[in-house]
Amino acid sequence: MSDRKKITLPYLFQKVQDKEPISWLTCYDYPTAYLQEQAGVEMILVGDSLGMTMLGYDSTLPVTMDDMIRHASAVRRGAPTAFVVGDMPYMTYQPSNELAVKNAGRFMAEAGCDAIKLEGGVAMAPRIKAIVDAGIPAIGHLGLTPQSVAALGGFRLQGKSASLAKKIADDAKALQDAGAFAILLELVPDRLCKLITEQAEDCIIMSLGSGPDAHGQLLIYHDMFGLYPKFKPKMAKVFGNAGEVILNGLKKYVSEVKSVTFPAAENYFGMPDNEYDELVKLTKK
Repeated sequence: MSDRKKITLPYLFQKVQDKEPISWLTCYDYPTAYLQEQAGVEMILVGDSLGMTMLGYDSTLPVTMDDMIRHASAVRRGAPTAFVVGDMPYMTYQPSNELAVKNAGRFMAEAGCDAIKLEGGVAMAPRIKAIVDAGIPAIGHLGLTPQSVAALGGFRLQGKSASLAKKIADDAKALQDAGAFAILLELVPDRLCKLITEQAEDCIIMSLGSGPDAHGQLLIYHDMFGLYPKFKPKMAKVFGNAGEVILNGLKKYVSEVKSVTFPAAENYFGMPDNEYDELVKLTKK
């Protein structure tokens, strides 16, 4: 995919118009970004989920802007043509429009991102508007929003009742009106996702565990390859158990080191006899 043209907003909207689903994955480092670029992944989310998948926290809340900028910069270098989205971490946008614009701008200026994403509905619409008015493309995030997981009662399906589903639909409308070019629906019922997608105007709806009827799909990279040991969400499909392969390789490495079968001759470098003899003489002086 090295000859792929840069993925842009017009490209993504053309995909929607042509009814071609958009592929979106999380990514946090250069080598993974390189592989995703070669595979043709169109959008990459540098998610604050890195707090759990990369840094070992129990939630996304401890992640800082400096964490995000460092990882987003690495992803940008690995995937120069993908549409890279920076995830606004906890309390980097909630307090004020000014703080939201400042931190969104860091993603664009310091990491070379193409857009930012933030969580929240009607209450966060002013933040979306301020960011968009500053010339920064913005994505909303509704349903299961990890930064608010305590208030939501845990990692569970959102919008199961008609009244709760209506609130999510109203939130989606508010974000669209504020200028969000896309909205991620995480862990909401499939028919709610379909309804919001059908009613969307100039807004791309993406699904994470919310069914097949959105304009595209997002998955957490570590979930799809068995790389996150604490749990496997129902919404994730394991496309290849890389975690098991890596673990078996690590065990084999430890075994070969202890049995002195690694390194073998092909794994290290020798020295000519005459040079070694001279070295011995020199070290004895």
